[in-house]
Amino acid sequence: MIVQGQTIPSVTLSQLTDDGMQTLANSELFADKKVVLFAVPGAFTPTCSNAHLPEFITLADKIKAKGVDAIYCVSVNDAFVMKAWGASQNAQKIAMLADGDASFTKALGLDMNTAGFGGVRSKRYAMIVENSVVTGLFVEQEKEFVVSRAAAILEKL
Repeated sequence: MIVQGQTIPSVTLSQLTDDGMQTLANSELFADKKVVLFAVPGAFTPTCSNAHLPEFITLADKIKAKGVDAIYCVSVNDAFVMKAWGASQNAQKIAMLADGDASFTKALGLDMNTAGFGGVRSKRYAMIVENSVVTGLFVEQEKEFVVSRAAAILEKL
């Protein structure tokens, strides 16, 4: 598993925008920026839709006021699902990034096999990344939702 002080691996993520499908290299997503990234096991799932994403939406301005350039939400879903989920949650201040084949999640070592739920998914976590280096990593224990909450990350900034 990636640890604090390590560089984000060179893997691409996808984002569906009004301009079409974008394939984004981590070099452009994280270089020369301070980023808060949070990952969820699945779009449209209960904790993710009722608490995790909404709290980041609510606190986005306060997080960005701490010098954060961007907030990214990542899930092992396709870009179409991530765009629809973001639209349904009014998440305009958060980039909804797709890790459709879980390559980013696996490269981080933060994958889990949920079997019948959806196969390989991401663990729930949040991280602070400065110029492509992880400066804070907050991985939830199974069935918990404490350390990766937006309020908890805001305190760490």
